[in-house]
Amino acid sequence: MQHEILFKPEFAVARIMLEASETIRAESGSMMSMSANVHLDSKISGGLGKMFGRLLTGESAFQTTFTAQNGPGEVILAPGFPGDIVQVDVSSRPLIVTSGAFLAGDVRLDYQTQASMKGFFGGEGMFMSQISGPGLLLLSSYGAIHPIELAGGQPYIVDTGHLVAFSAGMGYNLRKATRSLIGSVTSGEGIVAEMVGPGTVYTQTRTLSALIAMMPTRG
Repeated sequence: MQHEILFKPEFAVARIMLEASETIRAESGSMMSMSANVHLDSKISGGLGKMFGRLLTGESAFQTTFTAQNGPGEVILAPGFPGDIVQVDVSSRPLIVTSGAFLAGDVRLDYQTQASMKGFFGGEGMFMSQISGPGLLLLSSYGAIHPIELAGGQPYIVDTGHLVAFSAGMGYNLRKATRSLIGSVTSGEGIVAEMVGPGTVYTQTRTLSALIAMMPTRG
């Protein structure tokens, strides 16, 4: 399975080149176009437990898969919002992925649901996915994706609304952006995550909450 990411970082789409009988799993509704010989299948996979886990992490209850039949084919996937797409290797270390960041992945990947440190404070989904295993994993974001490498014991502060994913096993602590609650409110920064390496933190350059706040309301 080969892939390329086009039109980065503002309007990225992923072109997946499948060999005969190869399959890719993608978030429901992300297909932009595909070869005529690619078969699309949407079904509940992994039982009710996995289905509810996907719902909790902001994904569709149904898994959509694309399989090339009678030869190679391609499928082009587009996220729902303008932004970036990155490939992440989770074969040696699992990745914690926040709600809505999953775009596509190899069918051999394993997905586990866990409570979200963002959700209770950031209002962007109360559960996250831990993804591990061999094969392709693609994440999408609103805005560009910026990875930050942290050394062992190195702390780093990230606004919870900008957090896309991070290496499993990293330490983190939620706290106010400033020492006082009034200062946090007036600064425009509420709760932040203090991440501790070693590992990689993936951040996005824009947030949907900020976009919504800028939209005019009807009088």
